[in-house]
Formats: sequence, C-alpha cells, structure tokens
Amino acid sequence: MLPSLLAPAAPARPTLYDQHGRPLEYLRLAVTDRCNLRCFYCMPEEGIRYMPKHELLSYEEMLRLTGLLAGLGVRKVRLTGGEPFVRRDLVPFMEQLAQLPGIDDISLTTNGVLTAPHVPALARLGVKAVNLSLDTLNRERFFQITRRDELPRVLETFYALLDAGIQVKINAVVMDGRNIDDLIPLAALSRDLPVDVRFIEEMPFNGGSHEAGPASLPWNHLRIRQHLEAHFGALTPVPMAAGATASDYRVAGHQGRVGIIAAYSRTFCGTCNRLRLTAEGGIKTCLYDQGVLDTRALLRGGKSDEEIVAALSAAFRHRAANGFEAERQRPLHQLSFESMATIGG
Repeated sequence: MLPSLLAPAAPARPTLYDQHGRPLEYLRLAVTDRCNLRCFYCMPEEGIRYMPKHELLSYEEMLRLTGLLAGLGVRKVRLTGGEPFVRRDLVPFMEQLAQLPGIDDISLTTNGVLTAPHVPALARLGVKAVNLSLDTLNRERFFQITRRDELPRVLETFYALLDAGIQVKINAVVMDGRNIDDLIPLAALSRDLPVDVRFIEEMPFNGGSHEAGPASLPWNHLRIRQHLEAHFGALTPVPMAAGATASDYRVAGHQGRVGIIAAYSRTFCGTCNRLRLTAEGGIKTCLYDQGVLDTRALLRGGKSDEEIVAALSAAFRHRAANGFEAERQRPLHQLSFESMATIGG
C-alpha cells in the first residue's frame, strides 16, 4: 500500500464551555492597575490606591496562568491595564506570551500616551489589533476628560499604528454633557482611514458609587445610533462575529466602520466568550461580578498545575448568565463598583 500523501490531521484543540454553553476563548489580561491618565469615568481625580508591586502577579505567574488557560481552550489574549505600557518590560513579556502553545492572537488596549516608540516591536511580534482609547479629538476636552494634556502623543500613536499596518479600533466612551460634540468628528475618521470607531455606553466603573441602572442612561446604544444616522444617513449592520461585543456598521463612502458597544445595557451577554485576569490575580468571568477565583493565592500557595486547572474549571461552571445576574450576586458592600483600572479595561 502506498503511503498516504496527506499530512496527519492536527489534534483537535480543546474548547472550554461554561454551564450556559458559551465557549471561553478570550482572555483579557491586565498587566498593571496603574495608569498615566486620570479619566473621570475611570477613577477619582486623586487616583486610586495602587497595589504594591509584590501584590501584583509577576510576568512569570501571568505566563503560567495563561499557559494553563490555553490548555483549556483560550486562544486570544488582549493585554490591558490600567495602561499596559506603564509596566516595565512589557514587550519582552509579550514575546514570551507569543510563544505559548495554543495562543494564536495577541492584541492590546492602550491609551496611546507611551505607545508610539513600541509600535515597530508590536508589528514585529505580529500583534493583530490595537484598541486605542480616545474620547475626543479636541485638545481642551481631552484635558477635561483625562486631566492630562496628552492628546498630541495619543495621535502620534494612532498614525504610527496605521503606518505600521496594525488594525486600529478607537474606543470612545459616550458621556452626556462631556463629549457629545465629538461623536461625529470621531466617526468621520473612518471615512478616509481604515479604522473602526466604536462608541461605548458609559459604565459605573469609576471607583465611586453606583446608583442607577441602564434605564437612566442618557446616551444608550439606541440613542447613539440615532445620533450617528442623523448625520451620516442609514447605517448598514455588519453581521456580528461570535463573541463580539460591538454592533458594527458600514457608512456609505467610508473605508472603515463605526460600532456601538452596549456595555451597560448588556445586550451581548448571551455570546460572551471573555475572561478577565486582574493584575493581582483575580479571575472575573463577567465584568460586573466581584471576582470568582483568587489565582494569586493558588500560585503562591504551592498548588500544582492540575490543582489550579481544577479550580479554574470549577469557577467557569458557575458563571453568571449575564451582567445583570452577576451584578445581583455582588455582596451589598460591593455595590460601589471598582475602578476600571483595577479590573482590566
């Protein structure tokens, strides 16, 4: 019998599912809780109490956990913060992350202040996409929102990423009375540039109190779309990819797209495939939960890989059905939401 000319079939990759049948394939990995901006919707003006260095996971601990999660089915990792580039030696860490078996997509969320010098390294590493947080193109309003005068450096990063051929998605939080005049100028960037501009419902993750639900939100996803269509005409929906959070739209005559993320209305929970690992090692299976597993205690308590995997798997089998259920399950003393910088944006 002649030998087969067909290459042997690749072994099936594992897929981890929660108890609701949703695959868990995407890890948002916060490498730090520190940030060099002070956006009012993320933290108080005086900042937050940052974790001492020894309370944060080391890069070695992050690599071990990510490797274990990859063995369970995680395929994509997005590095977040705080601001990722505030932590030293981020690029060497990314180089090690890219070598982990099973991880085939590494991306990044950044505010762009410190990012421009690292763009060539990101391109070399094969970073597929960068989400750039940018709420306004107006320098004065940028300062009012972030309490820092850094818009020129953010725009330098924006154009450096485009020049390097890295996909750029702008994330803009929509804030009543703050940046409504910026929605159309931001969306207009997609006309002549291959960039996606996504508008995000404002959420209560500013380290302060949480008093009202989505019904009280002045600018929800429906109103944002109406506002865009009043200027650009009808938006053409793009089919949502599995696990996507943004409802994307094509605008006639535009290279890029616009999108709307109903982060507070929570319309996409039914297909959510995300996990979060906070900088101090907390696993969150929902943005709105209080954390479901302390991996730092497991790592530093001498647990074996098998024991950690068992603890992770058990946590994933008790995942909230949606963000509203996760919020209801929070203890009463945790109804004031933490800063997004401590969660991993």
